Amino acid sequence: MRILLTADPELPVPPTLYGGIERIIDFVARGLKERGHTVGLVAHRDSICPVDRLFPWPGLQSQSLSDTVMNTTTLWRSVQQFQPDILHSFSRLQYLLPLLPQSLPKVMSYQRQPTPKTVGMAAKLGGNNLSFTGCSEHICRQGRLAGGTWTSVHNGIELERYQFQAHVSNDAPLVFLSRLEQIKGVHNAIAVAKATGRRLLIAGNRVSSPEGEAYWQTEIAPYLDKDGIEYVGPVNDVQKNELLGQAAAMIVPIEWDEPFGIVFAEALACGTPVISSPRGALPEIVRPGVDGFLVKSIDEAIAAVRQLETIDRQNCRERAETHFAANVIVDHYEALYRRLCAKGQATPALC
Repeated sequence: MRILLTADPELPVPPTLYGGIERIIDFVARGLKERGHTVGLVAHRDSICPVDRLFPWPGLQSQSLSDTVMNTTTLWRSVQQFQPDILHSFSRLQYLLPLLPQSLPKVMSYQRQPTPKTVGMAAKLGGNNLSFTGCSEHICRQGRLAGGTWTSVHNGIELERYQFQAHVSNDAPLVFLSRLEQIKGVHNAIAVAKATGRRLLIAGNRVSSPEGEAYWQTEIAPYLDKDGIEYVGPVNDVQKNELLGQAAAMIVPIEWDEPFGIVFAEALACGTPVISSPRGALPEIVRPGVDGFLVKSIDEAIAAVRQLETIDRQNCRERAETHFAANVIVDHYEALYRRLCAKGQATPALC
């Protein structure tokens, strides 16, 4: 197949530092090429993903009206030049607007909560030529309420980036790894660590907004550097692998409906159990009592920490291998493309 992928314009593919969906687009593109497909990419001009053809976005701001107009035109022209069998957008739905009535099969992927009005309009304009994916069944359930055909394809990780640790020391710390904002629940992790007498290593980016600074000053800073609670700052890939690998568990007791946090799959890849909340996509990621615990209160989280020895870390790694590995995610997308071809939405000879 000739497959044209799109990424948001703000970050290159792959990202130079942290970037979630850009990393997924990178391994999807490389995986499809390894399977013999011809792959084009519409993305930031600094992208170095080894695709067959790169089409740079002229505008670098998704929220800019003028950039949206330029990028919509660029995508139209890219389709005319590349002549794909499938167009798969990981970027803005608005960029697809002139292409929606065309018979070209199109996939629109969501890594966040879809906007019902926009999805409903696109589903009507695109008809059978437009399909949607969500990064979790949780996202797909919301999307289906607005209209269209939705398929769940989880976010994934490249397993080779994460070293499996079958055993950790008896005094291994708990680790919190996420943005330091209230919805991620670091204050809950601190409360659990203090109650169980466990060390807690906190990693992640501080939030620079007034709300974020107030949260840091009142809910995090007063507890640091005592009772084994430590802030280690943002971490790169190497540091993340080491941090998660040494942990008794990763504890991120969220207070919102998480679409699909890639960090949960990263922890499992290291063999590290996850303690979180049964909200959003977490029930699709963690099997309670098998690769972690999903808790509804501080008391339940305390009990979960005290049961960590019942978790076989091999189960955690196998969960990542069978459900969230890059090759598994590429399998799902490739199968979706072939189903769209089989429906007669593309020339069979090209599929």
